[in-house]
Parts: sequence; C-alpha cells; structure tokens
Amino acid sequence: MITRNADSDQFKEQMRGSFLNETKNSSPLKVDRHKNVYMIGDKDEMVYFVESGQIKLIMTSSEGKECMLAIHGAGDVFGELCLAGPEGRLETAIAMEDSTLKKVHSSKFLERLAQDALLEGFVKYLTVRVADQQQVIANLVTVDSEQRLGKTLLQLARQLGQKDPRSIRIELKISHEELASMVGTTRPRISMFMQRFKNLNLIEFNTAHHLIIKENKLTTYLASIA
Repeated sequence: MITRNADSDQFKEQMRGSFLNETKNSSPLKVDRHKNVYMIGDKDEMVYFVESGQIKLIMTSSEGKECMLAIHGAGDVFGELCLAGPEGRLETAIAMEDSTLKKVHSSKFLERLAQDALLEGFVKYLTVRVADQQQVIANLVTVDSEQRLGKTLLQLARQLGQKDPRSIRIELKISHEELASMVGTTRPRISMFMQRFKNLNLIEFNTAHHLIIKENKLTTYLASIA
C-alpha cells in the first residue's frame, strides 16, 4: 500500500479543519461498539468524520463472505463514496469500539471544500485512495498470503499506530478473523503467520496486550521472502 507522505497528511489536516468548521454547530453522533453507521444499500448521502473511536468498512459477497476494506480512526473522514450518487451504499460501516462521529451532507461537504479552496487537494486525496485499493487488488493476485498479512500489518501500524524509535504500537484490538477478511485468507493461516512473525521477533505483545510492530524488521523480512 502507498505510504502517506507529508503532503497527504497536511491535506488531511486541512480537510479535518474544514469538516469541523462545517459541523461545529451540530451535535455529535454516538455509535456503540458493533453497531452500524450505515449498511450496504442505504440511501445515505452523508460524509462522516471520526472524532473518537474506530470504524471499519466491509463488503459482503452474495455468498455471505466478508471483506474488510479499511479501518478509520480519530481524525479520519469516511463515507465519501456517496459523492458518486444516490444509488445506495456499496459497503457497511461498523463501529469497532464506542465511537463519536460528526456528519455533513455530501453537497454541503463539497461546498465547504470549495469555500476553503480544497477541491483540488480532495481530488488528489481520492486518487491516492484509489491507488491504495488497486495495490490491494494487485497483492491479492500476485503476493502470497503471508506477505499480504505483513503488508497489511505495516499499513495498519502506519495508519493507526503510535510510533517510537524501534516499533509501532497498535492499541486497537483487531481479531484474527478481521485480519483474515482484510488479507483474503483463513483465520487458521493468519494465526500461523502471526505466530511465525512473533517467533522471528517481527511483532510482539506488551503487557497491555497491544500489538507491537517492528517496522524495520518486518519490512526487511517481507523483502527477503518476496
């Protein structure tokens, strides 16, 4: 997946400020853990901002299989696919923990971006998001499941983790089932690979049961098995 650079991080900060200015007089939306923000097919034309908590986006096949598309944490915007039109949501958004959100209608969201001269940056932001998804699709076809898991852990660490000089700490509890739905493999294989990563000192768990990613070591290991 594409690593977020300083320019994209700066734009996200600008977009967050713009979003919060637009919603400063609106009440926050409280979503309990495991509850839906919206579901596939909903005629929901809102764009959402995560004030606190974690939201996962999933798609479900006709056979009932789930694929996790993304996890969004505090400061992230999600639901912007409603800008494509009112045909209905293509994914379901679920709170992974008690979460607080702000929301704004898609038309108001675009008006605010235009007012704050952020439309061009938003197009570039969406382009990076599309490129990320294309990389995920390419990995499903060209990279084995162990490498996909490693790349997924690195992406989650960079997106959601707290960094120190030697590692990145992920405090959010992500189950092996959820990792399996992101990677496109089975839960037993995820458990096997996670144990291998642990044995190789690429990951570890601290006393609070937070997942610690050894970013440099895991990156080097993935390169060695490519």
